[in-house]
Amino acid sequence: MNANHSLTARWRSLDGEGLDHVTVEVAQDRLIARGAAIGARGGAPYGVYYRIDMPRGWGVRELAIGTADGRGLHLLTDGQGHWATGNGEPLPALTGCVDVDLAGTAFTNTLPIRRLDWAAGQSRELKMAYVPFDSFEPIVDGQVYTCLEPGRRFLYQAADRSFQAELSVDADGLVTDYPSLFSRVL
Repeated sequence: MNANHSLTARWRSLDGEGLDHVTVEVAQDRLIARGAAIGARGGAPYGVYYRIDMPRGWGVRELAIGTADGRGLHLLTDGQGHWATGNGEPLPALTGCVDVDLAGTAFTNTLPIRRLDWAAGQSRELKMAYVPFDSFEPIVDGQVYTCLEPGRRFLYQAADRSFQAELSVDADGLVTDYPSLFSRVL
């Protein structure tokens, strides 16, 4: 992304009614992703807005999520796997997580895809700070990404092998197709 460029994307949920809309803007030396997601998971409806602040290298530094009913979460990270609340209280349970994965959005798959250099056939097991939209209580989630075709296709797998999907991405690393979960509409 160049200094005068922003990205906008929208996905629809394939496992129910839902939409996720995000815009990523360049602001001086960082990227700011702002999004809104509505839908339902496990029968529980959600409507959230989120903001993820990152340096140009796509590593998370700050995450803020909120809902219309006033619930929210604010997390800070040093990009080296150390997390804290927005008030600075350490969160040792998230140690080792570099990226964040938000339930209900395909956007956060872009973070490790853009942050890391990939070669065809290369696999990496990553620890994510996963944030479910029903509780906003982050947990560690192991995920494996395998580059099938650099800049175009990745295999995503839960580390416990309970789920996998082949992700297609555009030239900006944004998911265009996430079988069984999301389809890009913008």
